[in-house]
Amino acid sequence: MNIFATIEEVRAACRAAKREGKRLGLVPTMGALHDGHLSLVRAARASCDVVAASIFVNPAQFGPNEDLAKYPRSFERDCAQLEKEKVDLLFAPAVEEVYPPGAVTWVTVEELSEKLDGRSRPGHFRGVTTVVAKLFHIIEPDAAFFGQKDAAQVAIVRRMARDLNLPVEIVVCPIVREADGLAMSSRNAYLDPRQRMQALVLHRSLMRAQSLFDQGERNAAKLIAAAREEFAAENLARLDYFEIVNPDTLDPVEDVSDGALVAVAAGIGTTRLIDNILLVNSGH
Repeated sequence: MNIFATIEEVRAACRAAKREGKRLGLVPTMGALHDGHLSLVRAARASCDVVAASIFVNPAQFGPNEDLAKYPRSFERDCAQLEKEKVDLLFAPAVEEVYPPGAVTWVTVEELSEKLDGRSRPGHFRGVTTVVAKLFHIIEPDAAFFGQKDAAQVAIVRRMARDLNLPVEIVVCPIVREADGLAMSSRNAYLDPRQRMQALVLHRSLMRAQSLFDQGERNAAKLIAAAREEFAAENLARLDYFEIVNPDTLDPVEDVSDGALVAVAAGIGTTRLIDNILLVNSGH
């Protein structure tokens, strides 16, 4: 695996691969890799000739009192894992490489960026879309791989690629979970054993909504009310939002007959976790 720290070097390597007619896949990450990330790498490996990954803890997507300084970083370990998954090239730039001094240009997806996590974390998605647009311009991938866990991010990146006519296919891969249902996240590392148990309320609330949906309930308000009962019982989890929305527009839906995204965010101790499921009508 070749590791590049500068835009010039990684761009040259990616262009060389594309000149040979190879399909190039990109897996953008902030490091602290887990099986969720590696599932994206495997999906890229399965459908692309050359796989590029990036590790960049993007300061622009952290708010003023968020966990940028203590965000988990494990570069050596990450590299070993990517090497094992046969990633061809890794782009691991410094902040100054990605954001030139005095940079004032942002990529903002209006409206969508203020929904779900965007409401709780103002400016977060502007940071995400700006860095993803930069990575798309630097790497020029044919396909980029994202996890369904960040459902709002998926909707926003898709919209950005469409609106800006970016020639990249956005591939979304399913959430990878621990055996007890907790969605894999780099932030799970912050949880002590007691908080780790409390964190299961996110998955439980989603399963409650899923179960009612499977029994025929199509009223979103009723699904939300039932899911909130799970949080009422787990008094140490602070619910940020539990919403049922259209997966593309992120607007709330009242009736889930045509399917919907069920998304939850909650604070466990000082850690903020998110999770979601897609309700799919099987046509019965």
